[in-house]
Order: sequence, then structure tokens, then C-alpha cells
Amino acid sequence: MVFVRSRGITDGLAAYGKLRGAERAEGMRRAIDSGEVGSVMTALSMEFVFGRVWSRDGLEPRLRSLVTIGILIALRQTDELKNHLSLGLSNGLTVREIEEALLQAAAYAGFPAARVASNALSEVLDGRESASGRNE
Repeated sequence: MVFVRSRGITDGLAAYGKLRGAERAEGMRRAIDSGEVGSVMTALSMEFVFGRVWSRDGLEPRLRSLVTIGILIALRQTDELKNHLSLGLSNGLTVREIEEALLQAAAYAGFPAARVASNALSEVLDGRESASGRNE
């Protein structure tokens, strides 16, 4: 099934490109245009999540990242959390700010959820260190 690209999808791809880079946005565009399994879900996520939510001006991307991290911790969505921890760091969050969010989440979402999130943060930081070591 080929998804007809709307302005919302185009706006979403532009917002995604600002957050994640042009190369990744192009990969999403190709996934949408492919018509393969998952292409409609990708299109809907680009249109709504990035085209209508992340592109709003009510919160700067840094704060939007912090809110998203807190929500993903509470939902125990570890794989998506790793993506957003990395994105949050790219959006200017500090490790200390993220650690404070983990502590806040422990109080409201429970220690197990916060511990899993802490492990995810360690993995993300290790991956970023490895990547920066390869680029030197």
C-alpha cells in the first residue's frame, strides 16, 4: 500500500530532519514511499508526531525531549527511550538533567522503571563514547 504524502507528512519529515538529521529523514521518506509493511505507520508518525507535535512552538525541543523521556520511562518503552535519550542529549539536555528526570520518575513511576531507564542511559552514553572514539 502506497501512502499519499500530505503536507503534514512533508512538514513532519522536515521537523524530523531538524531533530535527527537529513540522512535519517530521507530514510523515513523512502520507508513511507516504499509501500512496504510499516510504511503507513511511519507516515502517520511523521504526520502527527513530528508534523503536528514536535513542530509546535509551545516548547523548545530540549524541553519536549525531557517531557518525552519522562513519559517513556513511565511507560517502560526502553527501545524508544534510548532513541529519545540520544535525541535529548542532541537537543541540549545534560546528563545531569536526565539523571534528575530519572530520580523524579522513580518517585512516580517506580524504582524498577527508573532503574531500567538508568541502564538505557548508560547504554546510550557508552554508544556515544564509542562513536566519538571512532570519529577521532
